[in-house]
Amino acid sequence: MKKTDVDVVVLGTGNAALCAAIAAKEQGASVCMLERAPKSKRGGNSYFTDGAIRCAYGRFQDLRAVLPDLDEEQIQQISMPDYGEEAFMADLLRLTDGQTDQKLANQLVSRSFDTIQWMMKQGVQFTVNENQYYEKDGKRQFWGGLPLKTKNKGVGLVQALFQRAEALGIDIKYDAKTTALKQEDQLKKLIVEIAGEPVEITANAVIFACGGFEANANMRKTHLGNEWEKAVVRGTAFNTGEGLTLALKAGAVRYGQWDGCHAHTTDYHAPKTGDFNKPGDIYKKSSYPLGLIVNVKGERFVDEGADFRNYTYAKYGKETLKQPEQKAFQLFDAQVSPNLRKEYHLPEATCYKADSVEELAEKMDVCPESLANTIRAYNQAVQPGPYNPAIKDGKCTKGVCPPKSNWALTFEKAPFYAFPVTCGITFTFGGIHVSPESEILGDDKRPIAGLFAAGEMVGGLFYHNYPGGSGLMAGAVFGRLAGEQAATFCNRTKPLSSKS
Repeated sequence: MKKTDVDVVVLGTGNAALCAAIAAKEQGASVCMLERAPKSKRGGNSYFTDGAIRCAYGRFQDLRAVLPDLDEEQIQQISMPDYGEEAFMADLLRLTDGQTDQKLANQLVSRSFDTIQWMMKQGVQFTVNENQYYEKDGKRQFWGGLPLKTKNKGVGLVQALFQRAEALGIDIKYDAKTTALKQEDQLKKLIVEIAGEPVEITANAVIFACGGFEANANMRKTHLGNEWEKAVVRGTAFNTGEGLTLALKAGAVRYGQWDGCHAHTTDYHAPKTGDFNKPGDIYKKSSYPLGLIVNVKGERFVDEGADFRNYTYAKYGKETLKQPEQKAFQLFDAQVSPNLRKEYHLPEATCYKADSVEELAEKMDVCPESLANTIRAYNQAVQPGPYNPAIKDGKCTKGVCPPKSNWALTFEKAPFYAFPVTCGITFTFGGIHVSPESEILGDDKRPIAGLFAAGEMVGGLFYHNYPGGSGLMAGAVFGRLAGEQAATFCNRTKPLSSKS
């Protein structure tokens, strides 16, 4: 069996793993990354993300430091609310029903903008999130605390981080399946199959950053419920929970909401797992606050206007999964269709178009009478008032259940559009217990020497729901922390790279 020594081993090659590897290397450690997928499918779930990343930027003036491409004319056209640490924390607490681990949340929030600046130094480029504003009175009015995204979405993010990792000389091994981890005399011995050949790697520290169990149908069924067995996997097919299993065998403990996950409505005919030939989160459907959502019986089942989509899509994906046939339809009329996001206009989008509600129902294979009754009851409940999709305008319904709390326009102007959707799972909320410094904690709540975790493997941040873009930010924050702490640990224990 081949043998090799290294200071830090990082499991995974997504955003969290790459940030961890780069941070450890910057601190002087030798680093080896192990990726179960082939090189052509590297990057984990990060490859598929839309790139929106949430941070406590404070004022727009501060955010401009990471948006160097904005010219003065563009700046004058932007109206952007402040979004500081208090606002970020308030969103986390509100959407998780106050269950987020306060210590972990504090790290995420307080280090978010500094980590954005650090990522920029690593070569990641940022741009304004074009899906986060509406044009009004000649201004781009931003909303929802998510005005920033990585240039060229998740593809651009991981490409930049891989370029930096390779420039630093970080060793990346693909087709690498870690089958065992032994801890001997403060050293970690990993047994890894690399392209089918067994290799023993000895390291001072190991960073687990290889995702949750969202791509494992049996684990989804066990922990999330039977209805999740056939859910569409919106990202990589390689996040099957093996890293979690390996960490638990090494002494880690479960933490967080193991029966919870980030889910999103996605095109009903989307691939069953992420298509590496079509990245960029092109199948999701996020403009539903502008319209209505009905199931195959033609009935509404959620308050489409409860909040901005950033704060409801993770929850409403799950609600869609509970519907008959795990199917629903997002409905829009000609009043709002010009404001639909870009993914609605892609050739991959499934769309039915009609000049009457009854004709639309027939194309949807929904009872025309049932859908017409739903639309009629909704229209009669719409209250007067100014409509503004850039703010929570309070334009609502009364006397219909469920209500629509904001952005309630009558559904009456042809042509009408229906987009069939189902639930797509993005990542699981349950993980392992880590300290605010990314150290893996044992059942005595003490750090297990030399073991760290980041990304989806960190449990305790998200419960029931989550603020859009905070998962990508958490991956970067705790990835960077894990890398720095792992390198510090190596320096205390004499790095293997310095041994003869």
